[in-house]
Amino acid sequence: PADPMTPRRGHHAAKAKNVIFLFMAGGPSQLELFEEKPRLREFHGQLPPESLVKGKRFAFLPKDAKLLGGQRSFGTYGEARMTLGDLLPHHRKIVDEVTWLRGMKTDVFNHGPAKLFMNTGFQVPGRPSLGSWVTYGIGSESRDLPGFVVLQSGPRGPRAGNALWSAGFLPSSYQGVPFRGSGDPILNLANPKGIDAARQRDFVDLVGTLNQQRLDLTGDPEIATRLSAYEMAYRMQSSAPELMDLSGESQATLDLYGATPGGNSYANNCLLARRLVERGVRFVQLYHTNWDHHGGPTENLDKHLPEICKEIDQASAALVLDLKQRGLLEDTIVVWGGEFGRTPMGEVRDGGAGGRDHHIDAFTMWVAGGGFQAGKIHGASDDFGYEVVEGAVHVHDLHATILHQLGFDHEKLTFRFQGRDFRLTDVHGKVVREVLG
Repeated sequence: PADPMTPRRGHHAAKAKNVIFLFMAGGPSQLELFEEKPRLREFHGQLPPESLVKGKRFAFLPKDAKLLGGQRSFGTYGEARMTLGDLLPHHRKIVDEVTWLRGMKTDVFNHGPAKLFMNTGFQVPGRPSLGSWVTYGIGSESRDLPGFVVLQSGPRGPRAGNALWSAGFLPSSYQGVPFRGSGDPILNLANPKGIDAARQRDFVDLVGTLNQQRLDLTGDPEIATRLSAYEMAYRMQSSAPELMDLSGESQATLDLYGATPGGNSYANNCLLARRLVERGVRFVQLYHTNWDHHGGPTENLDKHLPEICKEIDQASAALVLDLKQRGLLEDTIVVWGGEFGRTPMGEVRDGGAGGRDHHIDAFTMWVAGGGFQAGKIHGASDDFGYEVVEGAVHVHDLHATILHQLGFDHEKLTFRFQGRDFRLTDVHGKVVREVLG
């Protein structure tokens, strides 16, 4: 289509229209948040059985790393009887609204490559991200905002940076557009002094005419991207400030999220995510750092995990509840999780409090809305939280299932590049039908 974001159908009837991915960058500890393991506590301070660790590789753990019992108190909540640690009290309100994936698995144990793998299905830069594949496949219903928006919060950006929302070898129209959390969402969006709306329109029309002539001559798809970007930027001069202005939200809604107008926070970004999908944006990606709790004075389970949980707990739950009360949850898939989990063995750095290393063989994520079963617990790990023993869901399976709900056959959503048909799930992935309504 002339406009790359023109809405279109997938391969079959879709159960969902939009995605909000709440990415907890660094790898949350499932053993403090979601997985109570009495046997792990019982064997605290002992070496793990050799049968568990033989042939395994870790990012930082020495061979003599000892088991670390769970650090928090747990309770069981909701009709689903989901186990939650005491650091996520607001999550108790959504226990029966989400699918709990307790058998997640991935392939990559270093942060940058693992983030790429969760976001693009491949561990090196250059592949399209999930949001890019989705907008390439079905466009976006928003005419005045990008189809794929990225919002960031926390002390720094996620490792691997903009490769996480890259369009890779797809036309660059489909790459994610990072918005700032306060002020102008994109720098230099406003007109410079002395340029009124009429002069700006004249400029955009002239540049558009020149670009169209070049496009007709060369057929270069990147010129089509440039044409679309100029027009989108022009429309965003009015749509973006309206989006960012939270003053029209009720005090009850602001309190639900813990959001503050004019601030830059994860809570504000969750509220902005709802406002974006209300306005037809197809894919919204949030990144919040830092969940990398190895131990030591600056990133440990005792002090820093509680702090970051407090930053995200209320707003994550509020987003699900707010979407539901507005009738948007049935059309919107909300995903929560990081690039991997944490090891049953403990790690201590620089003589500080304890932490855990990266773990790829068993961790927890959750998914809400968009036809996923509410109050469903799927998968389980062993008594130490080391290996998945039932209901395994690989990253490729999660991608295949999200695409399925959006109307795609993940094996048919392809793009020919360098003589090969590429897809998000590569040659892997299966739809996890057990978690679908």
